[in-house]
Amino acid sequence: MKIVVIGGSGLIGKKLVSNLKQLGHEVIAASPSLGINSVTGEGLTDALNGAEVVVDVTNSPSFEDKAVLEFFETSTRHLLAAEEAAGVKHHVALSVVGTEGLLQSGYFRAKIAQENLIKASKIPYTIVRATQFFEFVGGIAYTSTEGDKVRLSSADVQPIAAEDVSEVLVDFTLDKPSNGIREIAGPKKFGLDEFVRQYLIATQDARQVVTDDKAPYFGTELKKSSLLPDDSSARLTSARYADWLKSIAVNV
Repeated sequence: MKIVVIGGSGLIGKKLVSNLKQLGHEVIAASPSLGINSVTGEGLTDALNGAEVVVDVTNSPSFEDKAVLEFFETSTRHLLAAEEAAGVKHHVALSVVGTEGLLQSGYFRAKIAQENLIKASKIPYTIVRATQFFEFVGGIAYTSTEGDKVRLSSADVQPIAAEDVSEVLVDFTLDKPSNGIREIAGPKKFGLDEFVRQYLIATQDARQVVTDDKAPYFGTELKKSSLLPDDSSARLTSARYADWLKSIAVNV
């Protein structure tokens, strides 16, 4: 089966491309650096020719409100139009758990816009919402830093390893379209403040986490369960955050 991974040179994309190739599929890794650009439309027609599935794991290079909305809307419109012309049978998109409850944030408004375009299209689809990646904890700390303090809510998170995300995406990619939303999360729940605090300790970072439940998360205030999946239907993965921290601490 021919599968096109949009964002195929990124953190998730590289792993997904490798996993699918190991299973014997014809996989096209698509990204601007490889001459295929979903924002401009460059290279899409040729890349999607004969493809049965397109997986979109792209992310905006800017989180500024206008820029991120333009990125996801423009990219998704180009992709869906090219997929319809090519006869693609399944569109898979990676999104974020809790998106609909975080709309004070321009980033999450953009993700909802992306999801709505997918739902309104004629292409059968599966939207896979994931919780925060282990690998993004440094970025969360950076955006919440004031001097030597990192102000974060104690709202619960259930973070997931990027490797696990890519492995689960294989299953959704090869399965039939659900025409709905599927959620994935890591095995353990704890506070966002503790998520970052453990990372700073493991990497010997001198910054101190200050728990502040009014502290914004990418522009929006969190409720206790804002970042958690639906316990009744979410698919939980196995990689533990503590083990990941050990693996990065060795290299510091």
